Amino acid sequence: MAASSSPPVFPVILSGGSGIRLWPLSRRAYPKQLLPLVGEETLLQATAVRVREGDSFERPLILCNDAHRFIIAEQLRAKDITPLAIALEPVARNTAPAITAAALIISEQEPEAVMLVLPSDHVIRDPDRFRQAVETAAQAARNGHLTTFGIVPEHPETGFGYIRRGNPIDGLSGAYEVAEFVEKPDAARAESFVRSGDYAWNSGIFVFPVRKLLEEIGRLQPEMLDACRDSVAGATRDLTFTRLEEAAFGTSPSISIDHALMEKTQSAAVVTCDIGWSDVGSWGALWEIGDTDEHGNVTLGDVVLHDVENSYIRSERRLVAAVGVRDLVIVETDDAIFVSPRERAQEVKEIVSELDRAERPEAELHARVYRPWGYYEGVAEGDRFQVKRISVKPGEKLSLQMHHHRAEHWVVVEGTARVTNGDQEILLSENQSTYIPIGVTHRLENPGEIDLTLIEVQSGSYLGEDDIVRFDDIYGRSPGADSSES
Repeated sequence: MAASSSPPVFPVILSGGSGIRLWPLSRRAYPKQLLPLVGEETLLQATAVRVREGDSFERPLILCNDAHRFIIAEQLRAKDITPLAIALEPVARNTAPAITAAALIISEQEPEAVMLVLPSDHVIRDPDRFRQAVETAAQAARNGHLTTFGIVPEHPETGFGYIRRGNPIDGLSGAYEVAEFVEKPDAARAESFVRSGDYAWNSGIFVFPVRKLLEEIGRLQPEMLDACRDSVAGATRDLTFTRLEEAAFGTSPSISIDHALMEKTQSAAVVTCDIGWSDVGSWGALWEIGDTDEHGNVTLGDVVLHDVENSYIRSERRLVAAVGVRDLVIVETDDAIFVSPRERAQEVKEIVSELDRAERPEAELHARVYRPWGYYEGVAEGDRFQVKRISVKPGEKLSLQMHHHRAEHWVVVEGTARVTNGDQEILLSENQSTYIPIGVTHRLENPGEIDLTLIEVQSGSYLGEDDIVRFDDIYGRSPGADSSES
């Protein structure tokens, strides 16, 4: 690493959110931070690139849940980013325990470090001003302040919390003591906040001196610090991941860093900044930050419009056509279409709740389901059969497994497949196939240099994903029946 006038900052990227407010594009199994919502990079990739290792930053520490670990590792690898660690939260406990665990991990390497805490699903359109704000906040942190970013408000917003700034901090332009944190206001209060010029939006971005953070957590939340310390001490390595110890982490209170620390400490500071920030919290927010045409529309994908204004219209696969509508959100995916007035798009969470009540898979999964070895997607299904398209990355392989209720017929479309079929091991190339009877142990792998694509035809009395008995797996997933991963 090149020399720097100040010690580098340790970025901590929080990637545990579910992102249901951007359904149907964002699903629990594939939330918004893993999607390319603004540009070609996913929000996670853009966040990691923004703090790429160099003069100012150390390698990032990622915190995520178990289900997303392989996707996150692959997205970082695609941007040539090697993280300090990918730490797996065994249970959801909100942001304060996650940040505390991250501070403990970093303190083992550098007790006097400064850490930058970033949500993985925000958009920042002015990276230069962002870096300037980080430098200011880092200096405040080295002076003992627990610092947050306050975004200069663009309009009265009722969906964000606010921070009222207090006295300026000597020698640091744009840095202030925190006078007050304010919960989400009603419209009248929001308007008065913006008019006063004393308030900023609470961004959820923080810069902490690690030692001071842990001291304050120990003073204000001793049970949480003990739980996180025990969890980090008992952490284990799982392939390239750091798996926090579950029992200890589960005893921590579930609480946000604002409620646990920032609203109680006497050392809170705020750096006000205008960095082109958005939390991408709704389809309306994506319309606000998108590139509009001459009629105020933001369109992505295969979209044809006539006499349409001020709308956000997105097609993932099929043609979407609209005539004579105003102020709408229309989002098309493989298995769902969402339509709403733009101002009511946040009510999509009610749709997700209804899907949950009906136990429909669309709340959780896309038609394309990602796995550590690649992905599969449904092509067709009917009574006692279904057809899937399977893609396996070079060098990867599925678990050694069997099924009690279904047989499978595999046809290679592209690439080369190495197939374990009972006692046989065979190589299949394009247009070749094999049949796997019910109860026969089998495995699929890609020994080639290009992606393997095949069509799988399943037939039998039960075709659920939980009809899998796993005997061996290179990704460390549990043996036996497993409904979550093939």
